[in-house]
Parts: sequence; structure tokens; C-alpha cells
Amino acid sequence: MKRIEPRSGVAFELRAGNTLRVSDPQGQQVSDMLAYKLDDVGEVISNGRTFDYEETIKLTTGNRLWSNRSNVMLTIGEDTVGVHDFLLTPCSRATFRHFYPDKPEHRGCFGNLAAALAPYGVEEDMIPTAFNIFMNVPVDTTSGNLRVDPPPSKAGDSITLRAEMDLVIGLTACSAYASNGGSFKPIDYQVLADG
Repeated sequence: MKRIEPRSGVAFELRAGNTLRVSDPQGQQVSDMLAYKLDDVGEVISNGRTFDYEETIKLTTGNRLWSNRSNVMLTIGEDTVGVHDFLLTPCSRATFRHFYPDKPEHRGCFGNLAAALAPYGVEEDMIPTAFNIFMNVPVDTTSGNLRVDPPPSKAGDSITLRAEMDLVIGLTACSAYASNGGSFKPIDYQVLADG
């Protein structure tokens, strides 16, 4: 098990058939996740394709996460929370200026992902909407308004995602106040080999 310290991020390779387990060791902490095809980072995780093909915005066990080229990248396995967001973009310096003008500015998940993924040839403009693990974004069915509530994840909760192709994964311990109930904690992750 490896640990992502609060308000930071990492990138690593995940081979087809292997499974990524993302865990919340202390509870109420979001993790932004990106996925790119290892040998062609122009192919990237897509919320629009995923919503289209899975026909739901409530993604959990059995759902697949699709790429911008309509290929399956990851399949969700065990999911002890069942609440994740795929609507909101990674928090950034601009996010902090917009939503938290009275707080210190932080590069956020966007900056952390950009730095971690740069060695793989990913530039800032190649960062899409992340799959925000454990993030709680209720949508009002009448008005369509969004709200960001504290994550429902408790200490030890986790999700597993099986790679359906060779991938580069970007993963954070989210930096935004509202997303994490006002505090910042670590995220743990582990790569489980196939078989």
C-alpha cells in the first residue's frame, strides 16, 4: 500500500488486467483520478463517453470508464461507498480564486496532476474532467443545480478498478475545502497483479 500525502498527487503505470485499489484511510477524503493510454496519451478518460455508454451518472460496481475514443479503460469492481463524481473538473488555482477568495491559493488537483503526469508527455491542456473518487455532488432533479457535500466515505472505505488496457494513472488526495468536508487527509492506493 502506498500513500498520497494530503493535497498532493502521483502518476504511475497500470497494466491491463491489474487492479487499482484506492482507499480512504481516515474518512471523508476525495481522490481525483485520471487515466491515459500508456502508449498514446492522446487517448484519455472521458466523462461524456462514460455517461453515454453506461447510461448513468451514478457509477459504481460493474460500470466501466470509457475513453474519448470509445474504448473501455477501467471496470469498477468492489466499491464500499458507491458515491463518486464525474461532473466537476479538478480543482485549480482558478478554483481557489473563484470559490475560496479568503483562503490561501493552492495549485489544487489540477496542478498536482499536471506535475505528476508531465514525465509521461501530458500537458496541462490534456487534463480532462477527473473521476472524483468518493466525491459527493448531489444534483437537484428539478433545478439541475449542483451542490458539493462532504464525502460519505468512512475510514477504510475503498474502490477497485481493473485496467482494460495499459494505462498511465494520475491520482490525488484532493485539495479543495468543500470536497473534503473542510479538512485534508491522505489517500492510499495499491496495485494488485492479475491472478
